[in-house]
Amino acid sequence: MKRRIIACLDVRDGRVVKGKKFKDITDVDDPESLAKYYSDAGADELCFYDISASTESRTISKDFVDRVASKTSIPFMVGGGISTIEDIQDIFKRGASKASINSAAIKNPEFIRKASEIFGSDRIVVAMDVKKVGKNKWHVFTAGGRQDTGIDALEWAQVCVGLGAGELVINSIDSDGMRKGYDIQLLKAIKERVEVPLVASGGAGRMEDFLEAIVEADVEGVLAASVFHYKEIDIGELKSFLKDKGIEVSL
Repeated sequence: MKRRIIACLDVRDGRVVKGKKFKDITDVDDPESLAKYYSDAGADELCFYDISASTESRTISKDFVDRVASKTSIPFMVGGGISTIEDIQDIFKRGASKASINSAAIKNPEFIRKASEIFGSDRIVVAMDVKKVGKNKWHVFTAGGRQDTGIDALEWAQVCVGLGAGELVINSIDSDGMRKGYDIQLLKAIKERVEVPLVASGGAGRMEDFLEAIVEADVEGVLAASVFHYKEIDIGELKSFLKDKGIEVSL
């Protein structure tokens, strides 16, 4: 299995931004420039989140999806404020390859089933913003990591897959932007419960962190933002590093 290197771009007010633990948000660049950069740099996939759409009770910004589609030749996933079948249809028409849903799935889990039946489970991704709340216990959070839903993350992962989600993106709030490595314990716990591809998100700081997530948690995708945005890790060099360690990647 070829493991995917995914660049994540959080978008707010038409700009790519980045924070730590979902706080201290700072400006990075415009989506078009980074989309082209990552397309040329060898990323396997892009992940775009309109991070304020759900909290502002609006649908995703269609303008930035159009702009991104015109600049990239690689698959990209879009999330943030997607709450209807029409929203998904719209982003697919604009060039997105996958739709990522989060808050809408929590409010109405049957939305996952309906979307996967219409578009195919391989195009429907559920993103989970997860925070540790006790020993071996994690909850799903919403509203930009501010609201504890009380939902057990491990159980929610199983529910989502049972309803038809073809992939899960596991965003560790505790690790987000900290560059101390992915939450391996969380990833392994979820991996033991579901059989769909997992994407690790939150915490990458060194090439070894990507390797650890793949080897220890057997994730299919590793996602990062700031270390790629600020060119602290080159994607081509990362892939060569992983290949030298026996990991199958697309070069």
